[in-house]
Amino acid sequence: MPSGAALHRLRPRRGVERKLTALRDLGGLGLLAGVLVAMLLAPTACTAGVGARDAARWFEDDPDELSTDGVPQRSTVLAADGSHLATFYFENRVDVALAKVAPIARHAVLAIEDDRFYDHGALDSKGTLRALVSNMGSGEVQQGGSGITQQYVKNLLISQAENARERREAQEVTPARKIRELKYAVAIEKRFSKDQILERYLNIAYFGDGAYGIEAAARHFFGKPAAKLNLGESALLAGVIRYPYAYDPVRHPGAARERRDIVLTRMETLGWITPRQAADTRAQPLRLRVTKTPNGCVTSRAPFFCDYVQREILTDPAFGKSPKEREKLLKQGGLTIRTTLDPKTQKAAQRAVNRHVPPRNSARKAAAQALVEPGTGAIRGMAVDRALGPDRERGKTWINFAADASHGSSIGMQAGSTFKAFTLAAALEKGRVFGDKLMAPRGYEAVGFRDCSGRRVGDPGTVLRNSADGEGGKSFSLVTGTHHSVNTYFLALQKDVGLCETVQMAERLGMRQGNGRKLQQYPSFTLGFNPVSPLRLAAAYAAFGARGVYCEPVAIAKVTRRNGKALPVPKPRCRRAMLKSTADGVNHVLSGVLTKGTAAGMGLGRPAAGKTGTVDNFSAAWFAGYTPDLASAVWVGDPRGGYRHPMTSLCMDGRCYGAVYGATIPAPIWRDTMTRALSGRAATPFHRPAGNLYAKGTGEERPKPKKKPGDDRKKKKEEGDKPRERDPKPRRSPQERPG
Repeated sequence: MPSGAALHRLRPRRGVERKLTALRDLGGLGLLAGVLVAMLLAPTACTAGVGARDAARWFEDDPDELSTDGVPQRSTVLAADGSHLATFYFENRVDVALAKVAPIARHAVLAIEDDRFYDHGALDSKGTLRALVSNMGSGEVQQGGSGITQQYVKNLLISQAENARERREAQEVTPARKIRELKYAVAIEKRFSKDQILERYLNIAYFGDGAYGIEAAARHFFGKPAAKLNLGESALLAGVIRYPYAYDPVRHPGAARERRDIVLTRMETLGWITPRQAADTRAQPLRLRVTKTPNGCVTSRAPFFCDYVQREILTDPAFGKSPKEREKLLKQGGLTIRTTLDPKTQKAAQRAVNRHVPPRNSARKAAAQALVEPGTGAIRGMAVDRALGPDRERGKTWINFAADASHGSSIGMQAGSTFKAFTLAAALEKGRVFGDKLMAPRGYEAVGFRDCSGRRVGDPGTVLRNSADGEGGKSFSLVTGTHHSVNTYFLALQKDVGLCETVQMAERLGMRQGNGRKLQQYPSFTLGFNPVSPLRLAAAYAAFGARGVYCEPVAIAKVTRRNGKALPVPKPRCRRAMLKSTADGVNHVLSGVLTKGTAAGMGLGRPAAGKTGTVDNFSAAWFAGYTPDLASAVWVGDPRGGYRHPMTSLCMDGRCYGAVYGATIPAPIWRDTMTRALSGRAATPFHRPAGNLYAKGTGEERPKPKKKPGDDRKKKKEEGDKPRERDPKPRRSPQERPG
C-alpha cells in the first residue's frame, strides 16, 4: 500500500494551497499553451495574424461546446416487485461513486496512467513537453503525454460522437486534436475537483471485452463490484486501459498478465506497495471469472413481455421525437424502467403454456397468453410457449403471438366465439334480460344486417351453421344460448340488437384487429372472424371484471433517469365502457360457462367467468376468462397457418386430443395459470345482477325429471328393441364447431 508521503501526493490539495497551485499551473499553462499553439499551428497562425498571446487567451477560455453529460449508460428493466428483467445498452457501463471503488484500484490506475495527477493541473508539463518535442521532431505522434484529465476528455468526445466522422475526429492522431484536448482539459480542471475527474475517468474508460467503466469491468471479469477488487485484479484492469484490445485478458491472457506485472512493478517503484506484495501478486494467475451481461430480451425470464416494453419505448413519442432518439434514450440513457409485470403471474403463465404446448412439440403448434389486471390495465403476465429468437430454429420465434403488430409483429388470430361476449353485453345494454328467448334455426342465412355506415352487409347465399349437433331448431335464452355457444342463436341476437351496436360495444372495450385497423363489420362478427391479439382480448374481458371500466393495457409504471428524476410516462387510460348493471349481467352469464357450459369443469374454486372460442376448421382455439382481480386470454394454433394445419386428430408429444376446442387446451392453460397466479389471495366476488334482469325468469333450462330405475329397459322391451353397441359419435363438419 502507498506510504504516508505517497498518500499525501494522492490526496487533492485543500484550501489556499490548492488555489495557489491551480493559479500557478494555469498561469504556466497559459504561457506554455501560447508557445505550443504557436509552434504547432505556426503556418495557420501567421496567415491569420494570430500571435502566441491571443492563442494563449483562446486556450484558457471555457469552451461552450464542451458537455460532460450524455456518457452512455445501460438501462435496466425491472418487474413490478423490483426484480431484474433485462438490460439494454450500446456500451455496458454502470456509473459508480469514487468511494465505491477499492482504494487499491484507484492507486493502480494512477500508478500506470498518471502518478502525478494530484500534483499537476490540466497539463503535466514534463510529460507533455517531452512527448511534443519527440512528436514534432519526427513529424508524427510517436509518444503520448496525456494525463488522466486529457484521457477523460478524449473518451468523453468519443462517447458523445454522433456519427463516424465525429468518432474519427475524436481519435485522430494529430497535434490539432492534442491541442483541443488540452483546451478542454483546462475547462474540466476548472469545473471539477481532482476526485470528481478521477471518478468520471474511471467510469468512462474502456476496459476491453465490452466492459465500459471500472464497475462494469469488475463485474464482467471478476464477478464482483469495484469496491471489492484486490491488488492483482486492480493491476490487471489498470493495465488494460492503455490498449484494451491488445491487453484483453479473455483474448490475450498472456499479454494481459505481462501488463499486469508492469503495473505492479510501477506501484512498487512508487512505494505504493511493498516488494513482497508485488512479488506475491506476480506469482498469481489471472483468476478470471468472466460474467456476461445480457443485452436485450433474449435471455430475459419474460422475453416477450420485455420485447413488448422495448417496442413501447421505441414507438411512443413520449420517449423521444424520432425512433433514433428513442433508441438512444433506451440504450444509453441509463434508465430504470419499472414495469407492471408480476413475477408470480408470469411464472404461472409460462409454466402452463409450456406444459400444455411444449416449445418444441411434435405437432409444431404454439400457444400464447396475456394477463391484465381489471381496473388498471396493468399487464401482469405475457407468455409464448417458444423462446425469443430466429424462427428458423425450432422452438423459437421473433413474433410475439400475445401482442399486436405494433408490439410484436403478429397480425392477430381469429378469435372465434369469444366475440359472443360482446353481443351478449350489447344485448344487456339495450335492455334484454336473462329470460329473453330467440329461435336458433339449424342454418342461418345472414341477410338484413347493416354496418355502422348504414350499408347492407352479408352474403345471401351463405348459410351459417349451429355450433353442435342437435342445437338448432329450438329457442334459447341469453343464458342458455351463451352456455351452449349456439352460433345461430347469436346471429339472431346480433340482428335483434344490431350489428353496429355489437361492433361499437367491442370497440368501446378496446378491440381492434391485430394489424391496428378497425374491426371489420359483417354478419359473422359475433362468431369472431376478426383477427385479434390475446392482449386486447384479455383487456376487454378485464373490463367485465371491473364492472364496465375499460383500461388500455399498460406495461410501464415508472421510468427514472440515472440522476433519479422521473420521466413523464403515459398514464393508464381508463373509461367507462358499459353500465355497471350490464357488466354484472355479463359476469353472471359467463360464470355459468365454467359450470354448465362449454367449459364446464374448468372453474377455479372462486368466482370466475369466461368464454370458449373455436375457429372454423379447428384452425385455432381460444379461452378468455377472468375474476374481479385478473383477466386472461389464451390462444392455441399453428404459426404456419391454421387452415393449412388444422387441429383435428391432433397428437402432440404422445398426447392425442382428436379435434381441439376452446375447452380442450386453452381452458386448461387458463385454469392452471389463474390457479397459481391467484393462490394465497382472497377471492373477490362478482356483484349480484340487478333485479330487473330476472324480469322473465333466470333464463336457465328446467332440469329434466329423473328417470326411475328400469324405465329404459321397460321402454326397450315395449318397443321390441334389442341392446346393441352405440354408434360412434359422428365427426362434425368444420362449420359445426362448438364455441
